[in-house]
Amino acid sequence: MRQIVCDTETTGLEHADGHRIIEIGAVEVVNRRLTGRTYHQYLQPDRKIDAGAIEVHGITNEFLIDKPRFADVVDEFLAFFDGAELVIHNAPFDVGFFNAELALLGGGLGRIDERCSILDTLAMARQMHPGQRNTLDALCKRYGIDNSHRDLHGALLDSEILADVYLAMTGGQVDLSLDGDSDASQGAGGTGIRRLGSDRPSLPIVSATDEECQLHAAYMARLGVEKVW
Repeated sequence: MRQIVCDTETTGLEHADGHRIIEIGAVEVVNRRLTGRTYHQYLQPDRKIDAGAIEVHGITNEFLIDKPRFADVVDEFLAFFDGAELVIHNAPFDVGFFNAELALLGGGLGRIDERCSILDTLAMARQMHPGQRNTLDALCKRYGIDNSHRDLHGALLDSEILADVYLAMTGGQVDLSLDGDSDASQGAGGTGIRRLGSDRPSLPIVSATDEECQLHAAYMARLGVEKVW
């Protein structure tokens, strides 16, 4: 199964108000393994960034002056994302912005949720931990994920952190090794798995005695049960 854990940074909160994506970050996960493949792109939004948004992600208008527009990178973006399950924290926000950017190109490219399935880790966390804080920082603390290097929001960094959180939430084990020659990277509560060698001793097989079988039959008769399985 191919999953893309992704995040965006934007000029403001509402794409319906004309706000745009200014950063996309994503990491690839295949069969619960981080592959090392990433997608990272800053974008020129052709509008000013809200002051409140700059306080969150630290990306300035001046920094984006020479960056490409979404139309310039859409083919590369779709080549990386197409057909995967997108894992996003608060998915409606990012999916809405992706769809708004695709719509600005004429509508011929469709919607991102038509090209990909969507998994919202915020909705998942709310089901798993009702009544608790389920921000990315809160989940990092809950699952023992190191986010000490996260001073500001950043799309690629947040995607990398979310990938660790998601794998911990959905199994506790971040990496799985069956080779017996490498250590498994553990999430909260994970246990390593290794293949046993051929020198493993044979397990003894102990059969019930005739007396034990008779006692068992008598016990079942008292229960009034003829067959259990």
